[in-house]
Amino acid sequence: MSAKDCGSHGHKRRKIFRRIFAGILVFLFIVLVTILIVWAVLRPSKPSFLLQDATVYAFNATTPNFLTSNLQVTFSTRNPNDKIGVYYDKLDVYAEYRTQQITLRTRIQPFYQGHKEVNVWSPFVYGTAIPVAPYNAVSLRQDQSSGPVQLLIKMDGRVRFKVGSFISGRYHLYSRCQAYIQFGKRNAGVLVGNNAVKYTLAERCSVSV
Repeated sequence: MSAKDCGSHGHKRRKIFRRIFAGILVFLFIVLVTILIVWAVLRPSKPSFLLQDATVYAFNATTPNFLTSNLQVTFSTRNPNDKIGVYYDKLDVYAEYRTQQITLRTRIQPFYQGHKEVNVWSPFVYGTAIPVAPYNAVSLRQDQSSGPVQLLIKMDGRVRFKVGSFISGRYHLYSRCQAYIQFGKRNAGVLVGNNAVKYTLAERCSVSV
C-alpha cells in the first residue's frame, strides 16, 4: 500500500470523526433547546409559605442586653405547580428582631415536594443569652410593655425544580414571615403545659427564588 493510500484513509477517518462529533453537538443543542422551551411553557411558580402559629416557651432578657428565647413555629409550604416538583436541598429557619438575629438556625431535613403538595413543619428555634444591641434591648422592653412584639421568622435555603426527568440547578430560596406576638398577654394565646403559650398567627410569607 502506498503512502498516498494511507494518507487518504487517515483523512477519511478524521472526516468521519468530525461528522460524529458535529452530530453529537447538534443533538445536545436540540435537547437543550427542547428543555428550555418546555421550561418556558410550564413557567414554574415559586413555593408559598404560611406561618400558622408560634408556641413560646421562653422569651426574656436574662441580663441587660442579653436575650433568651425558645419558640416552636409551625409553617406550611405549598408547591403551586401541577407539573413541576420541588427538591428542598437545604432549608434553615431562624428568628430576627429589628434586623438582628436572635436565635440559632434550625435545619429542616431535605425533602421532595410533589405537584400541588403541602408540607407542614414545626421546628424549634432558640437562643440562650444572645447578645442584642443596646438600642434593640430598649425597643424590646418598650414593645413588651406597650403591645405585640414584631418578630421575623426567616427561612433560607436551596431548591431545585423537577420537570419530568429533568432536574434544574440549585436556586436560592428566601422567605420572610412577620409574627406579631403578645408576649406579655397570656390570654392572647392558648396555654400549653405550665409555661408555654401558643399564639395563632396565620401569616402569609413573602418568598423570593
